Amino acid sequence: MFLKKYTLFFVLLLTLVQTEVNAQTPIGEFNTSERPGRFSPKVKKTDSLQKRDQLADSITLYFKYYNTNELCKLDTSINDFFIHYPLPYTSYNLGNLGNASKSYLFSPITQAGWDAGFHSYDTYFYTLAQTPFYETTRPYTEFAYLLGGKGEQLVEVKHTQNNKQQFNFSFDYRFSNAPGSLKNQSANLNNMRITAHFQSKRKRYESFLVMLVNKAASSENGGLVNAALLDSLALNNPYELESRLGVSGASFRNPFNTSIATGSIYKSNTFLWRQTYDLGQKDSIVKDTLVTHLFYPRLRFQNEIKVQTSQYLFQDNNPSEVNYLKYFDITLGDLKAIQYSDNWTVLTNEFSLISYPQKNNSNQFLQLGVGYSQLTGKFVGLANWNNYNLYTIGVYKNKTRNQLWDLLAAGKLFLNGYHSGDYEASFGLSRILNKKGNYLSLSFQNTNRTPSLNVLGLTAFPINANIGIQKENTISFTGKLGNQKSAFKAEFNYQLINNYQYFSAGFQPSVYANSMSYIRAQVEHKIKISKHWNWYNEITAQIFDAAAPINLPLILTRQRVAYEGNFYKNLNLSTGVEMIYHTNYKPDAYMPFTGQFYLQNNYTLNNRPTVNAFMHFIIKRFKGYIRLENLNTLLPSNETLGNAYNFSAKNYPGPGVWFRVGIWWNFIN
Repeated sequence: MFLKKYTLFFVLLLTLVQTEVNAQTPIGEFNTSERPGRFSPKVKKTDSLQKRDQLADSITLYFKYYNTNELCKLDTSINDFFIHYPLPYTSYNLGNLGNASKSYLFSPITQAGWDAGFHSYDTYFYTLAQTPFYETTRPYTEFAYLLGGKGEQLVEVKHTQNNKQQFNFSFDYRFSNAPGSLKNQSANLNNMRITAHFQSKRKRYESFLVMLVNKAASSENGGLVNAALLDSLALNNPYELESRLGVSGASFRNPFNTSIATGSIYKSNTFLWRQTYDLGQKDSIVKDTLVTHLFYPRLRFQNEIKVQTSQYLFQDNNPSEVNYLKYFDITLGDLKAIQYSDNWTVLTNEFSLISYPQKNNSNQFLQLGVGYSQLTGKFVGLANWNNYNLYTIGVYKNKTRNQLWDLLAAGKLFLNGYHSGDYEASFGLSRILNKKGNYLSLSFQNTNRTPSLNVLGLTAFPINANIGIQKENTISFTGKLGNQKSAFKAEFNYQLINNYQYFSAGFQPSVYANSMSYIRAQVEHKIKISKHWNWYNEITAQIFDAAAPINLPLILTRQRVAYEGNFYKNLNLSTGVEMIYHTNYKPDAYMPFTGQFYLQNNYTLNNRPTVNAFMHFIIKRFKGYIRLENLNTLLPSNETLGNAYNFSAKNYPGPGVWFRVGIWWNFIN
């Protein structure tokens, strides 16, 4: 009855409302005469409005990501729900938002140096690379709330403002709590990001401050005891089924409960302070009584201090000796509770000199620097561990003044310490091909890295140490061809890996001693079917060596057909159907005690396409999302169509029909 009620509600909404999306102009018209991010309302010139400030409700807002100089504006499109959702469609979780996740696409580690080896919750965390530094003429606030099935909630808050022209700060917070549809499946996320940017009045001194706080707490149920019972549920509720971990009698769903009795808790905190001081040529512009100070840097002194702390914890306060021995071959003995915990602290101090050959082109520079990192590990039941790294860096960037060519070459070499001999080397070249906006981008990367520390035994988790592994070397080449205006992009990626490191079993890391090749081709294209109908086509193909220890779907695709248009003046909407599908493959299994996905070759996924119906809309600054997801589960299981529920791994089914309603509301103060 519940399902029929919401299905009928959604159908009525689709028939009553006409739709459109305007990806670039949710807050009036984009004013190209202003700096990037200038939004001004469309106002007709009438007698009653001639004396009114037509830009009184406008804002100039733009930002630059950490370690980049490219100006960006907020993404205001509404046809893609995954812009706001913490998990992209190219990744999957173990059945619930906040559970351990993994990408359908091959994504090896390409960062040299320290790596603890726990990555199952990385996709949910704020990172330095995604950290924006804003510049705004008026305070800007955004509030979001998403409500899903079984009490799922997602709350997001964003605020940024300038104090005069010299100082800007921003605050981002995200919280989610999802009880899940199975026993012992609840998960919650806490993410906070604070940034501050100060530039002196004479523009010689700059300071950047970043604080990232991330926490993922996820119950681990070990999968269902008997997933075949999904087809014969007495109450049509998967919560009836028993799981392999957790005490079923003590399990209950509560959208306000964030405690984890049996599961993983991962925390990652980062504090960064970067200071720069420039030598160069000063200038100024005088207009009436207003003086605008200009400064052209020629030599920059840069210091960056970074503190990273990470905690990885698995605990089971009520372990079942029968289930541990039966499903995981673990004997508890006298243990009444289980806890594995690693704590890491990495303190880095880096100093660089940056030279600017052209005084009025900050996108052409040469950077040379040196850094020192102190590594500290603390483990439950084991002695503490300390070591260090000494490294050097070099970066050369040249974006021509006509904005057509962009070249970037970067390198990082570890000279001494625990990761001595590790390095990262990359080269990128891009070109705007013509006035239509077609572009071509080519990039090359080579990484030589020491195995992750948990693989080498530097962990309290029950991982069998693999000592004496040679460094993993990855060579990657990527080419992109596209056009932003027409939403077309074609991408080709080739990777060659030596000494590939992976988990061959839940507790056993392994190395593939031979060289292995991997090829990925992707195409994204918006096809205009008619005036209001658009087809968004995204398809990815993956090919790899048959003997390589990886299993991936050959094809991953997302297809969206949407009816879009501008109706009723202030109403922009997009409604349609979304389909996500991957070909059959053998997914990695998951070991909750180590937090690792590992290779298996006995179980094959035969999922149906995931089908979602959606209606997204904008009314001035208010964005709404109404979605009915997993419609494919309405049909019962059969030999032709496969299981009603789509699985992410053996014994880990996804949710059934899922109803979501979300709002995103921004305010200009």
